[in-house]
This record gives sequence, C-alpha cells and structure tokens, in this order.
Amino acid sequence: MAVLNEEQSMLRDAAKSWTQEKSPVTAFRKMRDSGAELGYDADAWNEMAEMGWAGVIIPEEYGGSDFGYLSLGLILEETGRTLTASPLLASGLGAASALVLGGSDAQKSEWLPKIAAGETVGTLAVDEGAHHAPEKTALKAEKSGAGYKLSGTKTFVLEGMAAGVFIVSARTSGAPGDTKGITLFVVPANAKGVSRKRLALADSRGAANVSFDGVEVGADAVLGEADNGWDLLEKTLDRARAGVAAEMLGAAVQAFEVTLDYLKVRVQFGQVIGSFQALQHRAAKMFTDLELA
Repeated sequence: MAVLNEEQSMLRDAAKSWTQEKSPVTAFRKMRDSGAELGYDADAWNEMAEMGWAGVIIPEEYGGSDFGYLSLGLILEETGRTLTASPLLASGLGAASALVLGGSDAQKSEWLPKIAAGETVGTLAVDEGAHHAPEKTALKAEKSGAGYKLSGTKTFVLEGMAAGVFIVSARTSGAPGDTKGITLFVVPANAKGVSRKRLALADSRGAANVSFDGVEVGADAVLGEADNGWDLLEKTLDRARAGVAAEMLGAAVQAFEVTLDYLKVRVQFGQVIGSFQALQHRAAKMFTDLELA
C-alpha cells in the first residue's frame, strides 16, 4: 500500500467529503433518470474543476497542480464509491496524459489550460469495434496538402457528446493490426466533418460514436511522431486503464462495506446473522486465498 503524503491525504479526504455530500448515488440516479444528454451533471463537474481535480496531473505552467497519478487515482477511487459521473477519467486523465506525454509546446499551451480549468472536455477516440483493440485502428489519415484528411468512425468514445477536443488514433500506413503506422491527432470537436451520435449504455454514462468525414487538419495536429504513435498511445492507455481500475476499486470497496453493514444487522429466525469479527475473518481469509491462488 502506498504511503500518502500530507497533500495526498488532504486531497483524498476532500474527495471523500465532497462525493458523499454533493454527489451520492442518489445524485447519479437523478441524473440518469433525467436523460441528460452529456451523461453527467454539468454543475457538479464545474465544482470538481474549481477544486482543481481536472488538472491534477497537468504541470503548473499549464494551469494544473502537478500532483501526479497517485493523487488522481485517490480521487477516482472516491468518485467510484458513489458512481459519480463526470469527464474526469476521460479528460483529466486520458486526454491530459496524451498531451502531457506527447504534445508539442503549442499543443500543450492551447489545450492543457482549458482541460485543467474544466472549460474544455478532452477524450480519447481509439476503438472502432465492440471490443477494445487499439492496434486494429483502420480510420484513415491521408496526406492532403501540408496536412492530413481523416476518414472513419470511432465507437464507444467516452464523453463523446461533451468533448471539445478528440485525441484520435488514425492509420497513416500499414494495415489494421499493425502497431507501426498509427498516428495520433489532436482534432477539435467543431472541425468540419466531425459528427457524433449519442449511445444509450447500461451504466448511463456519456458515450458516443464519432464519425470523421474527410476532416482536414494541419501537420501541427500530429501528436508525437507520424507513423510512430503506438508507444505514446500505449503509455496513455496504461494510465487510463489504471484510472478505470481505481474507479472500479472504489465501487467494489463501497459494495463490500455496504454488504458488511447489512449482514451485521440482518435478522433471521430471531438472530443476527454473523458477528462483525467473524465477517472480518472471512474477508481476510478470502483475500489470503486470492493471494495464494
């Protein structure tokens, strides 16, 4: 288990307090039932941005706090506990990571301050089918004058309806399945030829299919190096996957604690089912068995 410093402990405690008070599960249900197109409460997201959460991994020179990935993971764990729907994972982690790791000075200066302030939602547009397979990128990026022309569709783009900028994986050479020949592009959502269709998912989170119909971008839209975007994409996705895991950990821990509380008070045939100590023992044995497996 990581040892937290004072700033990280304060950040975790602040996230726990805010999510429980301002964004409980009932808030998610209310948002879900309202049919909100974005898949999250915009006012709640603004509050999160004002607290600096959208800029946790972004360097200070670009408007962030540069507290690091562990700090952001602590926040995501708490938002996972209450099923808080927000662009934090897609924008403050996914898109921000891609720009921090591979962006030019101009790209960082243009987009990172907006992402850190919550003014712009960024997201990764990577997959093109029902399964996560980034190496199967088929969306074409063909040379067009001094720039490129993008044509193809991305599926299940997280926060696709809210995004103001997409980090798009495209194929500049090779064939789907090749890691060589993938290039990342920074594409504004309002670029001519970009269209999106909202998806209704079981978890009610914001997602969309995004189409790129001959979208023209300049050479300065390339994120990192043309044809060699795979390493940058993998590094970005590794960080995003860790963020998803943090959210899932929060949800799992919350479910476990709620179940324990219920079992401590459940009455059957006039008796409370199990003691707290017995449940703790069973839980400890379960995790020990998992470690030995």
